[in-house]
Amino acid sequence: IRDVAPSRGLGDVYKRQAGTLYLVATPIGNLDDMPPRVAATFGAVDFIAAEDTRVTLRLLNHLGLKKPLVSYYEHALQKGEGILRRIEAGESCALCSDAGMPCISDPGEVIVRDALERGIPVVPVPGASACVTALAVSGQDTSRWVFEGFLPVERRQKKERLAELLTERRTMIFYEAPHKLRTTLADLSAAFGPERSITLCRELTKLHEEICKTTLADAIARYQAQDPRGEYVLVVAGAPAAADPAQEMTLEQAARHALELVESGFGPTAAAKAAAKDTRFSKSEVYKELLLLQQEQQG
Repeated sequence: IRDVAPSRGLGDVYKRQAGTLYLVATPIGNLDDMPPRVAATFGAVDFIAAEDTRVTLRLLNHLGLKKPLVSYYEHALQKGEGILRRIEAGESCALCSDAGMPCISDPGEVIVRDALERGIPVVPVPGASACVTALAVSGQDTSRWVFEGFLPVERRQKKERLAELLTERRTMIFYEAPHKLRTTLADLSAAFGPERSITLCRELTKLHEEICKTTLADAIARYQAQDPRGEYVLVVAGAPAAADPAQEMTLEQAARHALELVESGFGPTAAAKAAAKDTRFSKSEVYKELLLLQQEQQG
């Protein structure tokens, strides 16, 4: 029979665990969602490593707490060494992001990786996560899903990432900022087709929360008529099931699919790789056929 340790009170459970890194989730919008254990952890640790100290300071003020703050934002990740040395010297640290669970699509993951390599205890203090919250309310398939976070900013890298996802059967989750939403919706439509189902989740748990399940084409039209506002979680349906083996794609059909991808902005190599996926043809075979089709067009 496995021994189970008894639960301990919130006030003193952390005080005896010096030299520990706590990953502390913060509310994704509504401060009423603050778990008691989160507040207790903030109160017990020696210092807090925050993504943005200004955001975390407002949260501490709400809790009536005063704690030393350091930033671990990606442009200051060299501070990660200082944070880890303080923990190794016996201090306890709460690491938090601006909202939700830290270290998910967040530069704090580097500190966690280094802490584990150095034998520093890492303790999760969980709470809300925007991606899981959006998935639950999306109306999309929740049995299998993949988190993609923010798509690359550089156009070529973005196209390559979307090419890798063309035959992804699982539900896909993306984060996006309002000023990039229109471009991202257009890129998703070019890659997956305008009729692909998408759920746009905006300002989750906040006053102006909005959940809209629609198609990529309708989402594009919607945000041509209105300006995007707030932070978005995009929950996109996966690719439909493969066709019956009796109707398996021919090499010419795969090459024509690659040609469509090239015309929508993909590089030839990335298009051939994406079109060859889940077929019996290799990338090079599709690529050669693609070149023939392009020559025919030019001729």
